[in-house]
Amino acid sequence: MAIRTISALLALLTIASASPRQPRSCGHTGATTAEIKCPIIFDGRIKSALTATDFDSSSTSPFNPDYVKGQGLKWSDIILFPTDAGTSRFDSAGDANATAEYKPLEVTISDKSIFQNQNGFRRAGLQFQGDSNNDSPAVKGVKTIHFSVKLDPTRPFNLSHEYLNVWHEAADYSANQFNFQTGTIIGQTGLPKDTWKVLNRQNRQIWSTPIERSDWQNFAITLDFDKNTLQVYYSKGNDPLKSVTSAVANDNSGAGQYQVGILKKPTGTSDVVNSGFQERYLNEGLIYGGLFIENSNGGCVSL
Repeated sequence: MAIRTISALLALLTIASASPRQPRSCGHTGATTAEIKCPIIFDGRIKSALTATDFDSSSTSPFNPDYVKGQGLKWSDIILFPTDAGTSRFDSAGDANATAEYKPLEVTISDKSIFQNQNGFRRAGLQFQGDSNNDSPAVKGVKTIHFSVKLDPTRPFNLSHEYLNVWHEAADYSANQFNFQTGTIIGQTGLPKDTWKVLNRQNRQIWSTPIERSDWQNFAITLDFDKNTLQVYYSKGNDPLKSVTSAVANDNSGAGQYQVGILKKPTGTSDVVNSGFQERYLNEGLIYGGLFIENSNGGCVSL
């Protein structure tokens, strides 16, 4: 009888060791609300009272009003506040009868979304206010970026193109430490186009999940700048986040800044920055919520 008990315990230990290790949660994990108790480094959640023109001034916007967008555009020309998207997990008021403190934000691109004569790209990328290209507080120790995304059926992506939606670009612009993206990844075969993908610095996919057509999808990516690792967390709707990868090796060096929004690459060219095909009369968008970066030193991740 004792031998059977020991065998059963060993089997359970084997199953447990095969799963990604779940972090110490500093956030509420109930089904109706999500609290943030890890220290916030940059808060990109959108206060319900903010207006589009608030994003045009450094005194009122949670993001840098000057970057990264088409020449001659203001952020008030680019962003929308969808009223029918509901609220994402970390924007929720918790009480179903209460008014949410935060609201979703939609980033859009058009034919005018050409940044600094980069004619191949269509681009609109939010940068956190205070996230400097060198010596940013968000590239030291262990940091976790949180974001939720939801499709806008009236401004659909063309998934025959490659899209970057959240990424961290090194200070010398030579590489991205990670990419969160969708669509058809240029030069890579066998990756379904209708998935959200997390790629490492070498542009190799480390995890993916199908795109939901009508629900919020919640993500968090932890970057350990001391150990050079990244780890991915995910949930749908109002479910608590769960670790979906282990802490995998990644080159997080090179400082730089986070960007959130849309960078749509062209097709039909090897010079994606300067040339290639983009549709005319472009009107595409992606809805974001629950956007913030927290300090995850000591294993703290808000789930």
